[in-house]
Amino acid sequence: MRLTTKGRFAVTAMIDLALRQGKGPVTLSGISQRQAISLSYLEQLFGKLRRHEIVESIRGPGGGYSLARRADKVTVADIIIAVDEPLDATQCGGKENCHGADAATGTRCMTHELWATLNEKMVDYLDSVSLQDLVDQQKQKNSEQNVVHVHRPHAAGQN
Repeated sequence: MRLTTKGRFAVTAMIDLALRQGKGPVTLSGISQRQAISLSYLEQLFGKLRRHEIVESIRGPGGGYSLARRADKVTVADIIIAVDEPLDATQCGGKENCHGADAATGTRCMTHELWATLNEKMVDYLDSVSLQDLVDQQKQKNSEQNVVHVHRPHAAGQN
């Protein structure tokens, strides 16, 4: 399996967007700055996400993007599939011609079923993780980092 930057950046950008829901449209330039992702790359990704009805665009001054559906109704698999990221651990792309043979001959490598099953498990897992799950994890991580530790020196003679 090979998850490229396309899938990683799309998920990262979607978390950034979802974290800011309810505060008006989110600009791609803002996501670009916060996440260090090229603006032109984000434009390509969000075009695909919009066509898959995961995000919606708001035009004009104060415009940007917002989620087209609730974060708990968007899965990581939805995002990755929307940006055309292949999730395939087989060598043949699922065509069952692992040795370069014609698919009609059914010439599969000895490990084809292993990798095909891994594909199913990956999709099942990514389909079980919602964007809301990732937002909640990020909020938890942020709150843990913002906890102020108060240091109280021990009084003289106390242990």
